[in-house]
Amino acid sequence: MSNIGKKPVEIKEGAEVKVEKNKVIVTGPKGALEVKIPEGISIEIKDNKVFVKKESEKKELEKFFGMMRAVINNMVTGVTSNFEKKLELSGVGYRARVEGRDLILNVGFANPVRITPPEGIEFKVEENVIIVKGASKEIVGDVADKIRGVRPPDPYKAKGIKYVGEIVRRKVGKAAKAVGGK
Repeated sequence: MSNIGKKPVEIKEGAEVKVEKNKVIVTGPKGALEVKIPEGISIEIKDNKVFVKKESEKKELEKFFGMMRAVINNMVTGVTSNFEKKLELSGVGYRARVEGRDLILNVGFANPVRITPPEGIEFKVEENVIIVKGASKEIVGDVADKIRGVRPPDPYKAKGIKYVGEIVRRKVGKAAKAVGGK
């Protein structure tokens, strides 16, 4: 049995959790999120806590049991305080700016790259750091990965878009290898 799935989810101040048919709907000051409940899993709300239960002891339900609890916990956290991912631009002339809701990236291509955020996501740029904010942890991560995919960090020159704190392993170039680099 999943140890994570056994723990109840605390409903934070300002969040509201409802179960309708086969969906869990979480609303709060930062937005509203919903997720479909897999077959064989039931959700119970008691004393300002959400409990995830398995309807049978089938081995197939084990993977959904802990995952559902984690997803509901992330939804409650997201609607009360937004998730955010930070990306860092490194390279000569690499710039980012927000125009309306869109993010405009100048990262060495002939034309700037425009990224339009999905509903509920907002961009913020401070110097060479791009901040992606939103209530859904999954969508924030997907959008941050899409931005990083525009110009992934180069292992030879360490240029590109990387997550703040990400370590890029540097490679020795061809000329340095010929001289005796390892």
